[in-house]
Parts: sequence; C-alpha cells; structure tokens
Amino acid sequence: MEDEKIVELYWRRSEQAISETSAKYAKYCYSIARNILGNNEDTEESVNDTYQEAWSCIPPHRPAVLSVFLGKITRRISIDRLRQRNARKRGGGEAALVLDELLECVPSENSTEQEFEQKRLSQTINAFVLALPEIEQKVFLCRYWYMDSISSVCRQFGFSESKIKSMLFRIRNKLRLTLEKEGFR
Repeated sequence: MEDEKIVELYWRRSEQAISETSAKYAKYCYSIARNILGNNEDTEESVNDTYQEAWSCIPPHRPAVLSVFLGKITRRISIDRLRQRNARKRGGGEAALVLDELLECVPSENSTEQEFEQKRLSQTINAFVLALPEIEQKVFLCRYWYMDSISSVCRQFGFSESKIKSMLFRIRNKLRLTLEKEGFR
C-alpha cells in the first residue's frame, strides 16, 4: 500500500493503519531497533511502541515521508529504552560502541549549552554530512544514524572492514575539525 494511503488510514482512525504500517515497515523498524538494542525482546517492544506513537501522532501530524517518520520514532524509542536498560546495568547493543566513537568529536552532553547552541551544533553536523561525497554520507548515516554494525556496513557497500573503519575514522576526524572550526570543541 502507498504511504499516502496508510497516512490517510491513520487520519480516519482506522486500525488497518497499524497492520499496513507493520506489513510495509516492520523489517525497517526492526533493523533500526535491533542495531541499537541488540536484544529481540526490547526490539519487539520498541517497534510496537513505534506503531503506538505513530497512532498517537497522526493526526494532527501528517508526515511528509512515512519511512523517515517511523525511523525517527523507532530510533528515539530504542535509544530511550537502551538508556533505561543501561541505567539498570544491563549493557549490550551496537549503540554504546557507536556513541563512544562519536564522543571524541562531539562536545560532552554534560555541558550547560543552551538550546540555541544545540540547534547550531545540529545544523553544523547536518551541513557537514550533506557536504560529504555520497558514498561517505551513506556509510556515515548507516553507522551513526541507523547504528549498523561495521560488518553490516561492509556487506551493504561491498567494502572490506579495514576500508570502512578507515573511512569512518577519516570522516570523524573531518567532523572534529569542522566542529573545532565552528567553536564547539
């Protein structure tokens, strides 16, 4: 079913919207949640919570791109669930490794920056990613947005593990320099 029709089902408050969303986007949402959580039970809960939140948000929100909308919800819910789980001293998932890799470039979350600075940081990172060559953009987003494992990124792009690690290392160094130039480090 087309995304516009699925969104219309949400607007009409038809429960079929959830089943159509699941039929079309379950693999996508499960992939995002599993990469972050590394645990089938938590992954299942996050995806179900994604459908519930989509039901709550549509209407009044009408997403322009349903897949991106669902991906953002899944990612946020999964990261929140990971934080709760880690607070209870239960580690795991790819997310901790991914976030550690980015910590060397991005300012500490313990700082007292105001919302304006957070927005400026976000805009700077977005502009940086958009300026990358297409293949580097895709590799960066797979690793740091979707939190894919290195081996998964290698399979997707047909590169060796050392090439992907080297590419990500170079991109993080460029990001660090960009953030320093913009006054974030």
